[in-house]
Amino acid sequence: MITDPTLTSFISHDGQTLAVQDWLPTRGEPVRGVVLIVHGLGEHAGRYDALAKRLNDWGFAVRGYDQLGHGDSAGARGGIPTDTRLLDDLADVVDDTRRRMASDVPLILLGHSMGGLVAARLVSLQMRTVDALVMSSPALDAGMHVFQKFLVALLSRLLPDLRVGNGLNSTYLSHDPQVVRAYQTDRLVHDRISARLARFIASAGPATLDLAAGWTVPTLLLYAGDDHLVNPAGSRKFAKAAPKQVVSSMCFEDLYHEIFNEPNAAPVFTTLRRWLDQHF
Repeated sequence: MITDPTLTSFISHDGQTLAVQDWLPTRGEPVRGVVLIVHGLGEHAGRYDALAKRLNDWGFAVRGYDQLGHGDSAGARGGIPTDTRLLDDLADVVDDTRRRMASDVPLILLGHSMGGLVAARLVSLQMRTVDALVMSSPALDAGMHVFQKFLVALLSRLLPDLRVGNGLNSTYLSHDPQVVRAYQTDRLVHDRISARLARFIASAGPATLDLAAGWTVPTLLLYAGDDHLVNPAGSRKFAKAAPKQVVSSMCFEDLYHEIFNEPNAAPVFTTLRRWLDQHF
């Protein structure tokens, strides 16, 4: 029997409160690992309830948190006070998670979209040690045109805290209209992004791709081929450059951005479970 998630909070280094959820598998069963979920732009950890419970069924404990400026966490919606804030917060949450788990239990990061970029950037900079990384449609290429990149760079210098609409078309999240409708009516979802956060996304993706050839952390890259929200070319470039003995990748050609929330997501879950079984 899988229980409902436990809701708690985490206080960041500067006193800001981050909302945290923990999904635990059935008591008495050995935990194969802890999966730490890092959500995408404008959303929150609660949207991963179904995925978390499936991971529970497979023997994994799951933790998720709302990034600063998202969900039930503190901060201006879509804003960050420093360029590295999302990375610093993830590092702190990793440390807190490590303190709460047995030393011999593996820790796996699972990041989606912007969360995939944040998790991958943390790994690429070796800010913290993790046992594995799973990326779901990561924002390694935000799909910005040259003029958009110039505009972001200019605004992030002049008005870094200016927040505007993020431009994400929610109809391309999933082919399932119920998923889209739930997203559109979710009170914790927002469409804001600051110039500073946009600059982080625009710069962290290419910087992470530049380090792909030296990747050492076991990684599973799952991405949508028909992605209209991030450019799948970034994932293809990462998969091509990274060592094949370290990084496994799978493109689901006909799927939209939220590959775990598609009507035909069974192959995605099969691939994820097979990889987790091989490594843990």
